[in-house]
Amino acid sequence: MYSPQQIQAVIGSKHAGKIHDATLEHISIDSRKVNHGSNTLFFAIKSEKNDGHNFLEELYKKGTFNFVVTERREFEGSESCNFFLVPDVIEALQELTAHHRKEFNIPVVAITGSNGKTIVKEWLWHLLGNDYHAIRSPKSYNSQVGVPLSVWKMNAQHNLGIFEAGISKPGEMQKIENIIRPTIGVFTNIGPAHEKNFNSERDKIREKLKLFKNCDTVILPADDEKILVEWMKTGYKANLIGWSYRKKGNLNLRKTMEGGLMCQWRGTEFEIIPPFKDEASVENLITSVTIALQLGTDPKNLMERIPGLTQVGMRLEMLEGLNNTQLINDSYSADLSSLQIALDFLDQQTQHKNKTVILSDILEAGVSDDTLYSKVAALCANKGISKVIGIGAHISADRDKFPENSMFFATTEEFLQQLNPADHANESILIKGARVFSFERITKALQRKAHETVLEINLSAVAHNLSFLASLLSGKKIMAMVKAAAYGSGNLEIAKLMEYQRVDYLGVAYTNEGIELRKAGIQTPIMVMNPDPDHFDLLIQYQLEPELFSFQGVQSMISAVERSGNEQPFPVHIKVDTGMHRLGFNPSEIDVLGEILNKQSKLRVASVFSHLSSADDPQFDPFSTHQIKTFTEITAKLESLIGKGFLKHIANTAGAIRFREAAFDMVRLGIGLYGISNVQETDDKLIPTGRLKTHISQIRDITEGETVGYSRRHKAAKNERIATVPVGYADGLPRKLGNGRYSLLVNEQLAPIVGNVCMDMCMIDITGIDCQEGDEVIVFGPEHPIEDMATQLETIPYEVLTGISGRVKRVFYQE
Repeated sequence: MYSPQQIQAVIGSKHAGKIHDATLEHISIDSRKVNHGSNTLFFAIKSEKNDGHNFLEELYKKGTFNFVVTERREFEGSESCNFFLVPDVIEALQELTAHHRKEFNIPVVAITGSNGKTIVKEWLWHLLGNDYHAIRSPKSYNSQVGVPLSVWKMNAQHNLGIFEAGISKPGEMQKIENIIRPTIGVFTNIGPAHEKNFNSERDKIREKLKLFKNCDTVILPADDEKILVEWMKTGYKANLIGWSYRKKGNLNLRKTMEGGLMCQWRGTEFEIIPPFKDEASVENLITSVTIALQLGTDPKNLMERIPGLTQVGMRLEMLEGLNNTQLINDSYSADLSSLQIALDFLDQQTQHKNKTVILSDILEAGVSDDTLYSKVAALCANKGISKVIGIGAHISADRDKFPENSMFFATTEEFLQQLNPADHANESILIKGARVFSFERITKALQRKAHETVLEINLSAVAHNLSFLASLLSGKKIMAMVKAAAYGSGNLEIAKLMEYQRVDYLGVAYTNEGIELRKAGIQTPIMVMNPDPDHFDLLIQYQLEPELFSFQGVQSMISAVERSGNEQPFPVHIKVDTGMHRLGFNPSEIDVLGEILNKQSKLRVASVFSHLSSADDPQFDPFSTHQIKTFTEITAKLESLIGKGFLKHIANTAGAIRFREAAFDMVRLGIGLYGISNVQETDDKLIPTGRLKTHISQIRDITEGETVGYSRRHKAAKNERIATVPVGYADGLPRKLGNGRYSLLVNEQLAPIVGNVCMDMCMIDITGIDCQEGDEVIVFGPEHPIEDMATQLETIPYEVLTGISGRVKRVFYQE
């Protein structure tokens, strides 16, 4: 806890306003996630898209009055706020948390590398068990901002810190090292991430190694010559601990015939059985084991705890529940930091007024139950939680801190015995429990049973893509296209995320799509791109802004506004045709359009826009340039006829990136939000957001000459192993992909489709692939690009995504 005077001294800020007493315990960089107003210090960070200074008044009204800023903003009540004026807000955040770190003399583990940082951190935390009360980075907070937010959570109860450290360009690691000040450094591996920002792989290794310059111990893979060579050049004095398959490390390993690993560590030999087969997971496990051994964990304890490891999804999974409920599944951990993140995610969901939290005991919190559950209750109250269902002896003992209608149970079994799904209807439910409580059983009991083929949507990846694209657009307004169910991804969930990210507009194709969003609580302005004049009254009722592309449409909309009795002009968007010849006013019609708009008072032109037909295709660049020129001339004429004040937009993602002059006032982002790039500039920067996956229903062996599927289209040329998977053309897997034209991914290996694709299933050749019934099968995803399927179908990814059947369950998650 710090006083304003201490904050001012640490970050060297100038002060604006009268310093008043406060106890500052929390810090925040996101105005949407301030949970302890009067005790929070808000850092007003400026980014390409947002400026934290714009939300100071909003925060003040919610009870926050301590702000680190680069400029003071005046608003009613600002005279009672503390403004800490600094040249750079992020640097001030780093300085404060670096100072905070120095208050603690405990072992601190810092993990860097290209991959596996989050997994190693989570597995290490599990392997240490009750040996330490450790503070660890929430999620994957490893950036220039994420690291300070993680380190700030250190308090007197912790006796170990475990933090991730990531970099994207030269010069960043020194700042992170100064904040974490690790005593134990860990290098997982080196890979291609952020490669373009460094002159060479060696330069990237050297930058990462700067994290270790003051460490007592450094742990790394001793068999990786690239890392080892650069380490030897540093001259750092840390004790080097390596793991190796070549008997040149401190932890030496040997694979057994049964799939285990014989380990030799300082004269002790023991065997561990990795619970996962893939090479990356085994490597991450070895790294985690090496750290735990170095921290003094008994090998016997490790052998007992390793079977309990699970794949670290680090994600909040959104599922459809029974009785019109929405489930947020976070059943792998329960601690105060991750609870706050989960409650923030629950708070974003607006389709249900009532919100319930099913929460287990929070283990190893390091504070008294009274203090812990007082904080939990305050967090729940702050987020408007209607009811808490507590499971476990400790939370049950503090039931008086929670709402009166809350319920408490000693065990998960006790709760499941009395569970009646009918008691949970029309609400959003967060299910969050420590692994030992096995809350996955609760999720299963409340989840609506559906087709086992699912389309997973990574909301964190969508948010990343939005942030990256916004960074290229120099502060232009953004319209996020959520038409066609957000390109098959689910318009409501994507719209909620876009609203949370404060985009300026949402775009839908038809009126009913907009009405659905309004009924779900979406407040962001919505443009309807193909409205039916018969629905104009509904547009006005639900405050949906229509695209108008004909004189008939303009007159019909004027009449609808007159019928509505609206006193204020209704916002509309004028579509002009610059050469695509789909919809829009022709250039020759602009004079008449201007005259009509001038004579009426019922409509307000919110924007004038057009559409580039070929912005992603260089061979048509002259035509794109012609369209942009035509649009500039049309909008200039309209401004002269009806006055300025409307937004201008013509560019999708490709248009704005390849033709910067086409960005105008706003850019319409569509397929790029979902990680699909059609321009080279964004190829390696966007993250695919969708994964269509299923599983193996049955495996059978067939002999040479036997046939598979309808019309006996596949005939085995040799003995083969065939798997049946429940995905077919009714799900969006076209028949054209059968008979070897496309392959599905099984345990990281391609398995070609054999025979015809059926309506509800298909068969794949898994000969030589180590798999079994129930194993996951990827139709497309980040590891098996959707572009490959589109190529085989001689189409574009848009068509593939929007062709995924409605019966395929959409599962949304946030990492």
